[in-house]
Amino acid sequence: MVGRESIITCLSAKPLEAVLAEVLQWPPRRVISPLISCLFHGDEKVRWHAVSALGAITATLAENNLEAARTIVRRLMWSLNSESGGIGWGAPEALAEIMAIHGGMAEEYGHILVAYMRPDGCYLDLPALQRGLMWGLGRLAGTRPYVFRGLGVSVYLQPYLDSGDPEVRGLAARAIGLLKVSEAKERLEALKEDPAAFHLYNQGVLTPVAVGSLAGAALKQILNDP
Repeated sequence: MVGRESIITCLSAKPLEAVLAEVLQWPPRRVISPLISCLFHGDEKVRWHAVSALGAITATLAENNLEAARTIVRRLMWSLNSESGGIGWGAPEALAEIMAIHGGMAEEYGHILVAYMRPDGCYLDLPALQRGLMWGLGRLAGTRPYVFRGLGVSVYLQPYLDSGDPEVRGLAARAIGLLKVSEAKERLEALKEDPAAFHLYNQGVLTPVAVGSLAGAALKQILNDP
């Protein structure tokens, strides 16, 4: 029997490859709710492994039961709705992870991530949610940047470089570099000396990074664009 505690043990004790191998053997209906609850767990590793696990299990489910996968996506979206009574911690990251893995879900729901940036859309005003959104935009930009075409993502992204939250600034810079937003060069140049640091999650690994280093890397990506 799969219980929340056994799921937490798996997420916290194993490397990502082993986590995904185990999670994908579990019945989705038994693990989706516990995994969503782990998106706001106190342990950073548990939270991020839950993001990866939700992405993998939902993308796999979409291959055989697309409507069930859509239900999971809608549930995550609802958690970000003020009417839900919750906050939606970890939902932007999980949504992006699902889309990064599954092309069909990305084409269907990619515009939602942009809507969460738009003041005239479903704007997320909490810095903690904006961190997740910026990470998610970078995750999807690194795998399926085409889903953002025609959505004005470069315009909506740039103001986040001026955020008072260093993680938001750094992750926005990363996404801007991946999307090669040339209009942001001056802003990125101004951030190159920003010493603020945080942990960046990428495929099971948490790495300490500085905002300035991410801005510098983004600038190089833009300047090297053929």
